[in-house]
Amino acid sequence: MSALEIRQFPCLSDNYGYLVHDPVSGETAAIDTPDPVRILEEAKAAGWTITQIWNTHHHYDHAGGNEALKEATGAKITAPGYEAARIPAIDREIADGDTVQLGEHSAKVFFTPGHTSGHVCYIFQESNVAFVGDTLFALGCGRLFEGTPGQMWNSLSRLKALPDETKIYCAHEYTQANAAFALSVDPDNLDLQAYSKMVDAERARGEPTIPTTIGAEKSANPFLRPDDPGIRAHLGLPDADDVEVFAEIRHRKDVF
Repeated sequence: MSALEIRQFPCLSDNYGYLVHDPVSGETAAIDTPDPVRILEEAKAAGWTITQIWNTHHHYDHAGGNEALKEATGAKITAPGYEAARIPAIDREIADGDTVQLGEHSAKVFFTPGHTSGHVCYIFQESNVAFVGDTLFALGCGRLFEGTPGQMWNSLSRLKALPDETKIYCAHEYTQANAAFALSVDPDNLDLQAYSKMVDAERARGEPTIPTTIGAEKSANPFLRPDDPGIRAHLGLPDADDVEVFAEIRHRKDVF
């Protein structure tokens, strides 16, 4: 099987756009549509024709360019049926466990509510590549606009169970700010300290901090570590369950 080709580029103020290309079939999927003009420019620069659009959730910086991009390319739009009423121009509604195809490559749909009530992620399991929208960030996770802490922790736990080498493509460049917060709740974590220094160096060079990996996040991202004794001690919650600890971390991030 040929390797997936991924083109990553900044959009809007802090979004990333992604084009995923199967070189055998020539098919190309846009993961979300934050900026249709920029997406078309990137496709043209790569010599790729956009044939599909895969939405992760309904927020405007993820689905707001659906109609313009579909009109320009004729691409078919795949999106979570859970949010179909809030996502424009859907051709196929998908749900947890479904498979979506890009040429000879298949991606599994993970239902990951929390940030929104119907958020999904697209996992290319054979390629160890995951497009996670606003569920998981490098050293962070999405704000709980619609879901509960329990829902989000379950969603993150599914992603945490992926192989450590899985590359995580999230939708925003938030890592430097996330690192500052992470150190406030997990200050003694040597992996986190090293990660934060790496991020500072990358940003100083004008480089993206994405993709990350599941392995890196498991060692340093506090939102994947509510069971960690050091974090629990720092929060004063040694005997709380994982959801309670996660909820406290998320609350602290919201007001940080």
